[in-house]
Formats: sequence, structure tokens, C-alpha cells
Amino acid sequence: MKYIIVLLILLSQILFSQKQKTLVAKSSSDIYFGKEIVDEFRNIENIKDSAIINWMKSETAYSQSVLQNIPNRQYLIDKLSEMDSQSEYLISYLEITDNNKYFYLKRSVKENTSKLYFRNGLNGKEELLFAASEYKKDNKEFIINYIKPNYDGSKIVVSLTEGGKEIGEMIIIDVEKNKVLPYVLEHSWPADGGGVSWLPDNNGFIYLYYPVTDNKSELFLKNMMAVVYKIGDDPENIHPLLSKKDNPQLNLKAEDFPMVSINKNNLSYLIGNIGGVSNFKDTYYADFSELNNQHINWKSLYKKEDKILDYTIVGDDLYYISANGSKNNFVGRTSLKNIDFLHPQIVIKEMKDEVIKSIYSIKDGLFITTTKNGVESKLYFYNSNKKLNEIILPISAGNISLTTKSNAYSDIWVTCSGWINPDRRYKYNISENKFTPEDINPFVEFSDFKDIKVLETTAKSHDGKDIPISIIYNKKLNPKEKLPLLVLGYGAYGISSNPVYARVALLWALKGGIFVSAHVRGGGEKGEEWHLGGYKKTKSNSWKDLISCIEYMHKKGYSLPDKTAIWGSSAGGIVMGRTMTERPELVKAVIIGAGAVNMIRMEASPNGANNIKEFGTVKNKDEFEYLYEMDAYHHIKKGVKYPATLITGGYNDPRIPVWMPGKFAAKLMEDNASKNPILLKIDFDGGHGRDMTKNKKYGDIADLFAFAFWQLGHPDYQPK
Repeated sequence: MKYIIVLLILLSQILFSQKQKTLVAKSSSDIYFGKEIVDEFRNIENIKDSAIINWMKSETAYSQSVLQNIPNRQYLIDKLSEMDSQSEYLISYLEITDNNKYFYLKRSVKENTSKLYFRNGLNGKEELLFAASEYKKDNKEFIINYIKPNYDGSKIVVSLTEGGKEIGEMIIIDVEKNKVLPYVLEHSWPADGGGVSWLPDNNGFIYLYYPVTDNKSELFLKNMMAVVYKIGDDPENIHPLLSKKDNPQLNLKAEDFPMVSINKNNLSYLIGNIGGVSNFKDTYYADFSELNNQHINWKSLYKKEDKILDYTIVGDDLYYISANGSKNNFVGRTSLKNIDFLHPQIVIKEMKDEVIKSIYSIKDGLFITTTKNGVESKLYFYNSNKKLNEIILPISAGNISLTTKSNAYSDIWVTCSGWINPDRRYKYNISENKFTPEDINPFVEFSDFKDIKVLETTAKSHDGKDIPISIIYNKKLNPKEKLPLLVLGYGAYGISSNPVYARVALLWALKGGIFVSAHVRGGGEKGEEWHLGGYKKTKSNSWKDLISCIEYMHKKGYSLPDKTAIWGSSAGGIVMGRTMTERPELVKAVIIGAGAVNMIRMEASPNGANNIKEFGTVKNKDEFEYLYEMDAYHHIKKGVKYPATLITGGYNDPRIPVWMPGKFAAKLMEDNASKNPILLKIDFDGGHGRDMTKNKKYGDIADLFAFAFWQLGHPDYQPK
């Protein structure tokens, strides 16, 4: 027995002291407005180079060997599976037609992917329509990432993607015959590109067409076009409705996303908007009768300068939410027969402490949702008597979402979400002012979490601004005992980190830690002003806000730098990367998932031009300086002791090129003066971390959970 113990100790020492493969740097220099920028690992951008691929694979193998051998890594997977078993199944992507047909994705506890089901009404008999596992193509595993039934529910579009690529192909199912039609529409990405909009005759639809789907091509995410497809036509024959080529008078850019839809509340109009990362879009309209014209006469509906965030159509009236000249937004009205946004008819005035977030219409009037600090939601009804009344929700909600049919009906459903409770779904009866529970998923309260609480508070940032923070903790633990702290941050595109049922956060607290969601500037928690507070020139506020939130937790005695980890993904990589490069002593561990960490090279990627609207361009002197300031890769300094870092990426990522996390990891390994591990894990079958099977998702989360607890000294995660 003694010799076995010695052998295990030796094996453990070998594992955790293993040397990583060195990559030979091949630097390149660029001159920006007289400033020379040396890029030591530019060679990693050639991700088709076998040497680069082999290095990434070697690093990934090493990282996986470390992560999978951390004691207790399996804990998170087992707990999530245990919670699944109590719920029996999970339903998502619910779609309800006007004639009350229910379509949804459902995954049972033992299944790895979801299947498409249908039933007539809430209590109708459930029928299986389609299982992605039966969709065979080149022996690859596909999952469903989008569905859209037509108006009468006789047909449904199903989008399928493989390997986390997100972009994929669409099939059409004849619901009445329970049969997949013999048409496959490739070059599509409805889950991200505006969805599918069915034609009123139920036999065709509009979608966004991507000419190039190879995410490594320079032409990827360029020259997209809105097209119409009529069932029975050859999918290879493209019929454009709105595009850069066909509508030169609109001055579209190659990176624009021209999307066309038909509003369910008025089928007489085609609505075209020029999408992208900007919250505000140039939007056009045309009469539906022009659908088959060779050239559609697109007329301006509103400009991005009008700052329209959301709208609904009632007859020929457009009710809209605008941030124009307003901090918390207002609701205005204009007529589609006589459009005037310069002199808005204000229907609902701006509120003092609540941001107007969304608007819906039903037969009886308008509903709006509001949010305070992104974590406290309310519901209001505006009736035909022009009175605005708050609808008291059946439970308090950090976030609410609404579902309606067309506004020929009174049906409306409200889903209430929060950090520590499963979603609750209700149908609201407006005539009786009554909520009736209509949960589509089993409602299970887990006794393990009975002592987990949430504190919503604020922390002062470097410039005196109050930064909202959500603190999830176990009330039975003494928060003054310097507990393991995991801080999540994002702060970009005006996206709010609204409360969701955060099982990973709850399990972190259950295991003895404190979880914090920091609502930093760049997000939309306090409206457009909050977004602009972390945008281009002011982007540094995003990571300075995060630093202030961490310091707040330390000053309050909840944790220490050696017990603090930070976690961010995608554009949140800017915040994580610059926090660790500006204040490396402040945290012990950093997790960056598919992160934007080399911003002055973002334009060299297919998705780069689209992101100029949010971050800037290196072709402009001032904006180059902003991008350089937010570039974490170029702020890594030789000889600095950096925190332990887990960096992940996907080889098929359509948003952040895989070379970006690769370059960041290589430079960090080269320059880091500490003994903290730097791990790079590339998923060669995956993308941006979306559209994954259950097993894959749980495994990835288990890695970061175990890595963080290992580095923060949790006794259950230390190698023996």
C-alpha cells in the first residue's frame, strides 16, 4: 500500500509539472499612425498551418489531462444530471400558432440532444415530429438550433447545425403528414440572422442567405441577402429581396445583415432592417404586393438616428420604444400612412428609475416591460382609455419575457425568471386580471438550494458611478470567512446580464463559494447611456467597473485576491483580459471563453467589419487608440506575474477566430513570470460555445468550475 501511495504522488507531480510544448514565435510589425506595434505571434493567425494546428492540439491535450484529473471535477456533472433526473425533461423554443398549435424542443433526462414535438393546445396529445439524431450527413452529429411554424401550423422550418458551427441548413416538415419535405436550404443561420418569416399563404418564407459558410474564408459574413423561398422551388435558385448588390441606392456595406420580415400583426407590409451589432438600425418598408417584383421599392421607415429599440404594429399605427433624447426610453406612436419620427406622439413617458425594455400588442391594448438595474422587472398595460397601469406579477421577477399571438387575440403568456428559482410561466387573463400557471417544464424546487440567497447591491466605480452587482451566496456560511469568489462580467453591445436560473452559480454557492454577476458599463442594464459608458472611447470603464466590483467584495471582507476568480466569454474577453493585465495581483484565476483579446486585429477576421460599429476601426486614428487600449494581448508584459488562466476557443467559431485565444495563450505562456498554470483548450469540433449537446456542455462547465476551485484552494479540488 505504501508503494502505491508513493507511485500516485509521483504520477500527480508529473501531471501537474508537465512542460508545455513551445511554439516558435514569428513576429510581425505594423505601423498605425506612426506607432509601431510588434505582434510576436502573428504566425498563429495561419490556422491552416500544420505546425499551428499541432501546437493547439498539443496544448489542448495537455490542458485536458490537467483538467480531467482535478479531483472532484465530476461533482458538477453529477449534480446537474441529478437535477435533470428530478425534472424528467426540458422543453425549450416553444412556438404557439394563432390556432393554438404548440411546437417545441424537448430533451428527456437520458437524452443528449433535443427532439421536435407538436401538440394541439396545451393539453393535447404529444407527437414526435423530428429527431436530429436521425439526420445523417457525412456521419456528423447535428442538433436543432431554431424552429418556426407557419401561421396555421401545417408546416415548420427546422434549422440544423453541426459541431457548434451555428451556421447550418434548414429543412421543412409537413406537420399534417409528419414528413420531411425533399428540400434542404443551406447557407442559412436563422438562430442569429433574423429568423424565418413565413408568407401569408403558408407556402413560403423569407430568410437571410449567407453566400459563404466557411468561417475561415475572407468572404464569410460578407454580402448577405434577404431572400424568399417558395416550397417546391429549387433551393439553389436564389430570389433576393434586399441586398447590397440589388439595392445600391441604400448604400449597404458588405458586412451589413439585410433582413426582411412580415409583422404578424399586419401582413400587408414587408419590413427590411439593416442588421448588425448596432442596437439601432436603418429600417425600410414596402407593400407586400411587391414581393414578386424584380426590384422592390424600399421606403425609409426610420433611421438609426431615431434610436428605435423595439416596436409593435396595431393596424396602420407603429408603437415604438425610442432612446432618442431619453435616458430610460419612451413609447411613441406614428402612422405607417404618414410617418413622422421627428415630432413623436408620446404615448408613454420616460420613467424615472425604470428602463422601458420591450413592447407587445394584443387585441385589448399594449404591454410594456421595464427593468431597474437590469435585475428587477415590472409589467405594465396601456389600455384603449390611454391609461398605464402596473400589472402586479404573481411572483417577484428579475427578468420577464412575454409571448403573444397576433393582436387579433387576447392571449398573452408571462415567464418570470430569477437567479435562484426555476422559470415560472403564466397565462394572463386581462378581463379578470388573473395569472394562471402554465408551466411547460416540471416545476421542481431543489431542497439543496434552500439556503442560497441573492443580494442586489451596487459598488462605486473609479469615477463614482454605481455599478449594480448581483451576489449569490449561502446564508449558512459566514461571508466574512474569505470565501472562494467567482465574478462574471460581459459589458458590450448594450446586452444586459439579466437574472436567469443560474444552476452553476447555485452549485458554486452550495460548494462554499460566492458568485457575483457584475453589471458593468457597455451592457444595457441602465439603458443606452449605460451602453455608451463602455463603448469605443469609454470602453475602459467596462474593466475598471469590474475591478471596482472585485475591490468592493474584498473590502467588505467576503474574499481575498488569492481566493478570487473572474470569468467572461466572447466580448467579455476584453473585460477579463484587461482586468488581469491591468491588475494581475487582484485575482488568482481567470477564465476566458472564446474571448475577444486581440482587438486591433479584429478587423482581420470575417466578423471584424461588423464589430466596427461597437468597438471602432484601426483605420481611424482615435479609434485605433481605443482598440489598442482594449487589446489584452498587447498589454501582456514580460516578467509580470499573471494569474492562473484557462483560455478556450473553437476551431469552427464564426464570431471570434480561433487564432485570437491561441495568440493570447502563447504570449501569456511566453511572458508570464509566475508559476500559475496557463491552459489553452481548443475544441476542434466546436464553435463559439453555443449549440452543444448536453454532455459536451456539462463537460465544458465542469472544467471551468473545477479549474477555478482548484486555483482558489478549495480542499475538495486539490491534487493529493
